[in-house]
Amino acid sequence: MRVRIVTDSGAQFTSPLFPQQHAVTIVPNHIRIGSVEYLEGVELSAEEALRLMLRDPGAVPAVVPPSESEFAAVYNKLAAEADAIVSIHPSRSLYTSWENATAAAQQAAGHCQIVVIDSQSLAAGLGMLVRIAADAAAQKLSLDEIVKVVRGAIERVYTVFYVESISSLLHNRLISASHAVLGTLLGVKPFLTLENGCLMPTEKVRSRI
Repeated sequence: MRVRIVTDSGAQFTSPLFPQQHAVTIVPNHIRIGSVEYLEGVELSAEEALRLMLRDPGAVPAVVPPSESEFAAVYNKLAAEADAIVSIHPSRSLYTSWENATAAAQQAAGHCQIVVIDSQSLAAGLGMLVRIAADAAAQKLSLDEIVKVVRGAIERVYTVFYVESISSLLHNRLISASHAVLGTLLGVKPFLTLENGCLMPTEKVRSRI
């Protein structure tokens, strides 16, 4: 069975060449800095984003997930060469990627089966699940078997984040305004983990040391 794996550019991999080497399709997020939007990884790299932020410290980047039409275009293209698609995305509690991908899967044309999975994770955690799906597809497992392997791995992924600035979390609506105000007043930098797809503070420190 020809199964293709899809994710968005929120997924982070230990090797940047992994998607090309394993036929994983990346649908780019939009990164909004000030009044300008860029396609992540296409028009703007992480290094370039940092340079823009250093040039204008007040320009906090905002992540805009791919739209329903962008996902639909990818699914329709892959449907011509695949029997099934497994599409894995960041936690639906944090971003609308899963919601947009689900709507796109329902309208995508063709005989191709599409399963959209909420990873309940982000960044490297999401990348690990994509890798698991790609490895399962390379072993020629069936669609049901690949989905079962990925969903079974979701509960075993544990991710911890250290955040230098609370303002970026607030700007992207990843924490509440009350948490951001309190953290700023106290001058703390939180460690965050993901529980059931939601960011939760586990510890607060005042410096990296």
